[in-house]
Amino acid sequence: MSHIKLIKSDQEHEQAIARLMSLMDTDPASGTCEADEIDVLALLIERYEQENFPIDPPEPIEAILFRMDQEGLKKKDLVPFMGSAPKVTEVLNGTRSLSLNMIRKLSAGLGISAEVLIREPSQQAANENEIDWQAFPLAEMRKRGYFEGFTQTLQELKEYAAEQLSRFISSVPRGFSLEPALLRTTAHSRSNDKEMDSYSLWAWQIRVLQRAQEELLSSNYEKGTIDLTWMRKLAQLSWSDQGPLLAKEYLNQGGIHLIIEPHLPKTYLDGAVCLSGAGNPVVALTLRYDRLDNFWFSLMHELAHIALHVDGTEAWYIDDLDAEGSDQVEQEADALAQEALVATECWESLSGVDSASVRSLAKSLTISPCIIAGRLRHENSNHQMFGTLFRDKVRGYFLGSC
Repeated sequence: MSHIKLIKSDQEHEQAIARLMSLMDTDPASGTCEADEIDVLALLIERYEQENFPIDPPEPIEAILFRMDQEGLKKKDLVPFMGSAPKVTEVLNGTRSLSLNMIRKLSAGLGISAEVLIREPSQQAANENEIDWQAFPLAEMRKRGYFEGFTQTLQELKEYAAEQLSRFISSVPRGFSLEPALLRTTAHSRSNDKEMDSYSLWAWQIRVLQRAQEELLSSNYEKGTIDLTWMRKLAQLSWSDQGPLLAKEYLNQGGIHLIIEPHLPKTYLDGAVCLSGAGNPVVALTLRYDRLDNFWFSLMHELAHIALHVDGTEAWYIDDLDAEGSDQVEQEADALAQEALVATECWESLSGVDSASVRSLAKSLTISPCIIAGRLRHENSNHQMFGTLFRDKVRGYFLGSC
């Protein structure tokens, strides 16, 4: 056997092929040195060619047509895998892309490797995650414009749900880490006995992070910024008719996002706190109740979480403020929120529960009387208190006419 070494250049590759052909012409007997040399050269040539002249896998349509030819299949035979005759024609003509649902059926039914049929990164991501894509509130997400650029029907969205949702989830850092199966370990949740739809919650979380990602802040957040004094200054902005908008500006100047994103069906959310991809706090409010007092308490509650609890170990604090019997973490946030809005000694000085007393205390604190009235309604479990007084709405500031 002549001296054999690894092939490292095209010249050595050509020499190895010439030597291989020469040996094969002699047709050496099995077990001889020449026969062994043929085997070794073949392996070395194959390795060099795989590394330097890789063969691209066939295009998906080519692979399907090849298998149809092998099996003697007609277009109508592909209907069970693609859904309808028009879809089969569109896919084979290249005017419709394969959906992950089609790919999985073709792979199982015709034995074509999914790796051959998958071409889009979103399909690859979707294929790697065992997720019930149809469990998302697709109709509502489409209605709200969650899928940028998607203008097709709901039925089309359901067909391509895996691709659209994979792109949606991948649009924010660590989006797949919020998967419902992991939610128990990545979020502190204050919720009622009502069962929360985890897929709706997941979609809402991604949307909040998307919007925070798009929003430019004038500065980055510095730990320790939020304290009782800072929160009381914020509360005094409620005295203005433009208080909610001034609050957003105030938070943004402190390196904090304020995102208003209505809750999705069966999530029962008032608000949440998380960190953006850049590490800045994100306060997200749903404005589930269109009341000014609810806005200010929800906002202060979430800010209290940042001041007291957000330390990087909990990814999210998720709140349904209607929930009873909340744990110590939520009780601490409630207490700080109330103290920031109305100091304990000031609350105890309230002379009565009439409208004049409400206005007097609000004026002395330079805060909206809605905040005083809202707390009285809550503590007295009487939402009819004060009739139509002190019921200013808030959605119009952020969501237009509602």
